[in-house]
Amino acid sequence: MKLQEVPTRFTVLFAGFVFLGLGVSCGRAPALERAAGLEGSAGAGRSSVRQIKVYSVRNKGFVMTEKVIKSEAEWKQILTPEQFQVARKKGTEKAFTGKYWNNHEKGTYQCVCCGNDLFSSDTKFESGTGWPSFWAPIAKENVKTEADNSLFMQRVEVVCSRCEAHLGHVFEDGPKPTGLRYCLNSAALNFVKSDSK
Repeated sequence: MKLQEVPTRFTVLFAGFVFLGLGVSCGRAPALERAAGLEGSAGAGRSSVRQIKVYSVRNKGFVMTEKVIKSEAEWKQILTPEQFQVARKKGTEKAFTGKYWNNHEKGTYQCVCCGNDLFSSDTKFESGTGWPSFWAPIAKENVKTEADNSLFMQRVEVVCSRCEAHLGHVFEDGPKPTGLRYCLNSAALNFVKSDSK
């Protein structure tokens, strides 16, 4: 055995242990997955599927729709700087500054990037955090969750299933019946008022 082979084999072995360790540490709480009905969606990576099934409020049922994929330059053309920073660069608006944190009107919260129906005012609640908070999405198919290990924390990121825009995070301190708090950024949302009185 040559002397230079030893460090190489050691490096490969060490890298394997580090990779396995990271895989174990990036897991989500099982209760969060069960309550949201989103088992197995985190960490799956960006999907190559072109068509997905989502719930449409206008059609009052599920529809098949195309995924929305744009370049960074294209997103910059259609979004404001704040919307781009939050929805495409995973930013966070300051608490109590977004336009929907204190919104009490009836309607639907859509993705600001692609118009996908995300959350209903029926599941919005006062969390006291300064961000719009919901205890459930319109349908589990309309949002995805992914592991977020940034800022030295383990959190669960919420993204739009149609265009993968960053919406916010979900936590296990919400009200019944789900016990979840989808803590979202107003800048990632567009509110459409309900026609019914």
